Amino acid sequence: MKNLKTIALALLVVAGTITTTAQNKKINVEKSKITWVGKKVTGQHDGTISFNSGTLVFDGKKLKGGSFEVDMTSITVKDLEAGKGKEKLEGHLKADDFFGVDKFSTSILEFKTIASKGSDIYTVTADLTIKGKTLPVTFDLAIGAGSARTAFKVNRTKYGIQYGSGSFFDNLGDKAINDDFELTVSLAY
Repeated sequence: MKNLKTIALALLVVAGTITTTAQNKKINVEKSKITWVGKKVTGQHDGTISFNSGTLVFDGKKLKGGSFEVDMTSITVKDLEAGKGKEKLEGHLKADDFFGVDKFSTSILEFKTIASKGSDIYTVTADLTIKGKTLPVTFDLAIGAGSARTAFKVNRTKYGIQYGSGSFFDNLGDKAINDDFELTVSLAY
């Protein structure tokens, strides 16, 4: 019985040590940013999206996890001026044809697997939820002092966003929009 108590106490100490070494680093949502680029046959548009919240999890200096919530209602277009198409495109991106932000006001990214590539670069596979649909995405994340950065592409059609896609509609000509959109993410924590 004494050995059982000693083993239980040792397991409790080990579990407590493991728990205390993990550090959750909340991102600064004001300093962190997501930029997007969507391309079409005749050009491209770009803009930003804001975070609601986010956390990176470290064990010492090693990345162990992360989760983020994005405010889809914050989609902005940067390459167009007010009164010259900016509001129209922002409205269309927020409409059901694209992100349907009235019903799906947030998107979620949750890290699932993380593999170190050395030099503070990690290959992350995460679940990305857009418009209520969750699919895996894989990207490299570079960790710096109080910062992290990544860039990756997302195939919008896999999330039910088919508007203007040549993969789903014929005879679009120069109105076709690429299925992939590009995200560049800069995190400050």
